[in-house]
Amino acid sequence: MNRKKKIIQTLKKKAKKANAKKHGAGSSKPRYISKAERAAQQAEGTEATAAAEQPAPQMPSEDEATSS
Repeated sequence: MNRKKKIIQTLKKKAKKANAKKHGAGSSKPRYISKAERAAQQAEGTEATAAAEQPAPQMPSEDEATSS
């Protein structure tokens, strides 16, 4: 009886681990982002928004370039 119980216990343990891995144990909470990574992301985000706010230089169209 003990051998059978031990086998069942081992199989249940393996099944539980596989199920946890499959469903991503702790998937209800977001991935941890360190303070340094957050600062880097924020700096990267401010650079991107600053670049987006500056208007791109307008290139003259071919009609304007040929008429001059």
